[in-house]
Amino acid sequence: MPETTRELLTSGGWKDLEFGPFRDGVTIHWIRPFEGDQPGVALLKYEAGAGVPRHRHEGLETILVLDGVQSDEAGDYGRGSYIVNAAGSEHSVWSDTGCVVLIQWDRPVTILDEK
Repeated sequence: MPETTRELLTSGGWKDLEFGPFRDGVTIHWIRPFEGDQPGVALLKYEAGAGVPRHRHEGLETILVLDGVQSDEAGDYGRGSYIVNAAGSEHSVWSDTGCVVLIQWDRPVTILDEK
């Protein structure tokens, strides 16, 4: 693993990155934006109490929790948790305490329940 990636993931290097708007209470730092058929890879930072409404995965999604706790209808996922959501699966996501996750989407999601 390249040193810069290791520092980003294990030593809190993400704390110095610039994040931009994503959703209310959630900011994003793109590592690799979607391009053509290539997946998107990003860091998402959730403020305490923030969430993403119910959505459907149009492709595989993988998540690594770097800090805090992320939750969905299936449970709570603390630092070091690795979550895989299959294409076609649906859920909503939130963080009561705030969290930072590394996420990869094969395809953008479809929001089903905009609030």
